[in-house]
This record gives sequence, structure tokens and C-alpha cells, in this order.
Amino acid sequence: MASVLSSLRYLLADIIGDDDEPAPLPPANLPAVLVPEIRAAIERLIDYQGPSYAQLYVDRLKRFVGRPGVDVAMLEDIARLMVMRMSYEDPIRIAQLKLVESAAASAPSGGDRKKFRIDELIGALPAVAAEPVLDVLEWAGWAHAPISIRFSAANRWQVRRLKIEAALRRWRLFSVRYATERVWVERWLHMIDRGLTKQPPAVPAIVRTADMIQGYGSTYRHGLADWHAIIDGLVKPTFDGVLPLTDLAAAIAEARAAIVPDPRQVALKRKIAEIRARAMSQASA
Repeated sequence: MASVLSSLRYLLADIIGDDDEPAPLPPANLPAVLVPEIRAAIERLIDYQGPSYAQLYVDRLKRFVGRPGVDVAMLEDIARLMVMRMSYEDPIRIAQLKLVESAAASAPSGGDRKKFRIDELIGALPAVAAEPVLDVLEWAGWAHAPISIRFSAANRWQVRRLKIEAALRRWRLFSVRYATERVWVERWLHMIDRGLTKQPPAVPAIVRTADMIQGYGSTYRHGLADWHAIIDGLVKPTFDGVLPLTDLAAAIAEARAAIVPDPRQVALKRKIAEIRARAMSQASA
């Protein structure tokens, strides 16, 4: 409930104007050794989106502070991986970072060329504008086409373009991409919650599945698809009681070892089917 209220708060802050909420504090009862890391995460998310967004991070983290079965190492992993996903790389973020790099440099900053998919670029826009365009792109078969964009601060015109792109952060949380990320983070946290109840030894492996999803473009899309394949094929069925996996952590590790760069996920799907069949056979023996 706290994370839902926090989500509504920062959505409202962006609708009515600048987010002038105070910077949130780390959760109460946070282990002292983690306080510097959590403060740094809060600062990162304030820069990324604003104080209310950083408060959402704190509210999500509170669910695990002091919870039985969550030691300092696990809490640190949750905090570290969550801030990475909540500050995911999109064209807006890359423009933000390029401006920071340019301001810190003694000479004009050179350019970086990044390769996205067209649907990824459009998905960074507010959903009301993006969804009709994405429908057309899907119909035309162009949604997955790659497109290369140069982020440069070599002259004032390019700096101005970067500032325009970075200013779109105001609308990021209304975007198609943000909606996808919000659902993903909540599902990841929900699986951690269920693991603590259903199969505690597997929880560290579930937490670390977040590092499967990184970057942008095809790397991001493939990582997200692989994550869902493992959760839907192994983790959720185990928690639902329909797959008798007694060592879920080992099954996750085995499935992850089968991942290769393949949009069809042939090797991964074969390995998941093999693990499922083996578990069912052992349970019926």
C-alpha cells in the first residue's frame, strides 16, 4: 500500500508542476552499514526523476527492512538492483548523463552513438502519444527496426538538443516504457515476498535475477523476455504448488546457464522444459 500511495504522490507532483518534496530519508532501522549506499541511491533517483520518485524507492525498500529471512547481504542486493532498475537507461537518461559529463569536462564533449529499437524510442514518450504510433509501427512491421542516435555536446546546438531530450524526464512516468518497468519491479518484489514464505533458500537467486535485465535496445528486450520465461516457467509454478521443485535456486541457476543470445529462446525454453519434466518425474517416482 505504501508504494502505491508513493506512486500516486509523485505522479501528482509531475502533473501539477515541479517536484518540490524534500529528499527522503533512508528507512528507519536500516542496518548502519547500508546507510551510505541507500543515501547514494536516493540522490541518484532524485537526479533521475525527483524526490517523490526517490521516496517510492524508500517505500519499496521498507518492505524488507527488519523482515525475518532478509539479512544484510540480501537487503543490500535488493537495494542495489532496485535502484538500477528504477534508473533504467532510456534516451532521456542518456541525454541527462551526457549533459553532466559535458559540464564536468574542460573541453567540449564528444559524441556517443547508441543503438535503439524504434518502439523503444517511441515508448519513451507519454502513452497517449506513443500508443497510436506504436500500433502503426506494429502494423507496418517496423516496430523492432534498429535506429542509431548520436548523443553529443560538441557545440551549443547539440547541447540544446540534449537539454530538450533531458527535459522529457518530466513526462517519463507517463511513458509506455515506465509502465513496463513499474510492473516489472513490482512483480520482482512480489516474487521475493512469495519466496520468503514458500522457499526461503531460493530467495537470493530470485533477487539476483534482476541483473538479467540491463541496458537498452535488443540487450534489454532479450533480458526481459528471458527473465519472464524463468519466472513463468519455474518460479511462479513452484510457488503456486503446481511444480514440485524442491531446489528452486539450483533450477534458476541451471536455466540461467542455458541462456544464449537468441530472440527465440530455443535453448532456454528447452532447458526449462527439461527441468520441469525432471521435477515431475522425481515427484511421481
